[in-house]
Amino acid sequence: MNEVVLEAVGLTKAYGDVQAVKGISFRVKRCEIFGLLGPNGAGKTTTISMLTGLIEPDSGEIHLLGSRFTTHSRRLKARIGFVPQELALYPTLSGWENLSFFGRIYGLKGSLLRERIEAVLKMVGLSERAGDAVETYSGGMKRRLNIAAGLIHEPELLFLDEPTVGVDPQSRNAILESVKELKEHGVTIIYTTHYMEEAQRLCDRVAIVDEGRIIALDTPAALIEREGIGMIRVRIGEGDFAPFAERIAALPGVKRVYRQDGWNIVEAANARETFVGIVETAVRLNVPVEAVEILEPNLETVFLKLTGKALRD
Repeated sequence: MNEVVLEAVGLTKAYGDVQAVKGISFRVKRCEIFGLLGPNGAGKTTTISMLTGLIEPDSGEIHLLGSRFTTHSRRLKARIGFVPQELALYPTLSGWENLSFFGRIYGLKGSLLRERIEAVLKMVGLSERAGDAVETYSGGMKRRLNIAAGLIHEPELLFLDEPTVGVDPQSRNAILESVKELKEHGVTIIYTTHYMEEAQRLCDRVAIVDEGRIIALDTPAALIEREGIGMIRVRIGEGDFAPFAERIAALPGVKRVYRQDGWNIVEAANARETFVGIVETAVRLNVPVEAVEILEPNLETVFLKLTGKALRD
């Protein structure tokens, strides 16, 4: 389906002298899972706030479901769902009571409200705990109920902001499966995450945001093919890094060696082959290696290459 559900055109936003967003533009198609990725301070949160109608852009336009969208577009806001990173739940109320409260805000009542509560509880796997107080839920269960609250009114477009932060692996997998199911039911999703493997697994396309601008936008596979590179992150003990770096830079297939946040980063055509050369070099120079990470070409190495930062820094 090629119908455009959301379009951002030249969005800008400044806070005093700080230009948080500098002309962001993109389109999201119906039933697409669109990843919005960026390091802290990149302008991602401000962009999401504009796209959900929480704040007005200084310039630019937002078009939602074929109409101009602003902070005053009440009817259009009723057609989107927003699941913030912070839990928006009442801990002393039960899961059912929380969903009933949020459903009534959207004008649901009677049998329709009951049907929607049952449907979203089933979708997030919480039907059996619906009558329990939210304060008795695990962190993962609270995250899943948070998503259910954003779905109670059957939005056509759903914003999920870091939905798996701080959850156990089982709940995380359940959330990811729920997101896939939502897409199959026709929901368009804007997804932000600090976990690159999630974006690579879920998203049809991703936009990488840095310093208020989109610096790359494509499918994960296309970005990896075009920008991906193998990386080895090496942390060494006391000693002079310069001779070590010089020897590593001369290894076959090595493209670049540099330091970042206490790590020595080696970019190479074949990370695993280069790793062997790094170990041999460390032994010859008597360099104490404390830790090594090997990153084959993937979305995380694309992000590191384009921004110079790890997403979770």
